[in-house]
Amino acid sequence: MRDHAAGTSNQTLVSMSFQTIVNNSRARLAHGLEHAAWQARRFIHIRPLGSAAILLVAGVLVGMGGRSAAGVGQVSLLQAKAGQQQTQLDTVRRGAQQEVNAMAARLAELQAQANRLNALGDRLTRVGQLQDGEFRFDDAVGVGGNEAAHDMAPAELSAGVDKLEQQFAASGQQLSVLEALLFNRELDKNAVPSRLPILNSYITSGFGWRADPFGGGGQHHNGIDFKASVGDPVLTVADGVVSFSGVKSGYGYVVDVDHGNGYVTRYAHNSRLVVQVNDLVRVGQEIAKAGSTGRSTGAHVHFEVWENGNVVNPRKFLGDGPTPVGKVSRG
Repeated sequence: MRDHAAGTSNQTLVSMSFQTIVNNSRARLAHGLEHAAWQARRFIHIRPLGSAAILLVAGVLVGMGGRSAAGVGQVSLLQAKAGQQQTQLDTVRRGAQQEVNAMAARLAELQAQANRLNALGDRLTRVGQLQDGEFRFDDAVGVGGNEAAHDMAPAELSAGVDKLEQQFAASGQQLSVLEALLFNRELDKNAVPSRLPILNSYITSGFGWRADPFGGGGQHHNGIDFKASVGDPVLTVADGVVSFSGVKSGYGYVVDVDHGNGYVTRYAHNSRLVVQVNDLVRVGQEIAKAGSTGRSTGAHVHFEVWENGNVVNPRKFLGDGPTPVGKVSRG
């Protein structure tokens, strides 16, 4: 009980001391404020100009503070607008770069088409046997004009690229058709007898009626004889397929080549055959070795041309230039 009473008494003393401190502090603060107000009134009464100056400076400071606050607000607004403009600029820049990349891809495709057209044109120049310098795809073409230049809009550039692409496509189709025509012409040319069946030779007996070399009167010679030595290569005069390879009466070892367009050529009196039936042969390919088998007086190449089942004079198929003619007759 005593302890409880003593604790209660101590708490009461502490509360009273704290209240006393607060009251004393308030009194001192009120006294200080009153003294400061008295000093201010006395300063204004004694020095009115100084007081006015102080008030003026205070007003200026207050105004400057207000303007500074307004300036800070404007700067923040401008920074926000600048950020928005930068975002828009980045968006426009990305879009422009995408358009440039797309245009670069199209230009790469056009360059590939141009390279293809140049290669095709060069090949057609060779196939068409154009003279050197008559048409060169690697030479720049001359252009000109005195019109004033202007900035090209992206839409105008895109339209120009579209038109160029269409022109490239049309030119490619036309050149492809021309290539096919020239290729077919070359195939037709190679399928028609137009070369000699043996190199570095001359004609020893022509086509038509002649004296029989074996003394039996006259006979019709169905081919042309070319001088040869035993073992000389016998060459096909056009592309074709071997239709016969073997022995025929009077011809000895014979090769017949069907050229698929009504023409068949025959190579006779060979010493050896190097192709078989159904073999595909190309113009200038060796098909036999020259000899003197069959009804023959010596080594030579007997060459015949059959057109749609009828034997014809081979002379017209032996090229444009003159063919040397010897004086020796063969079988």
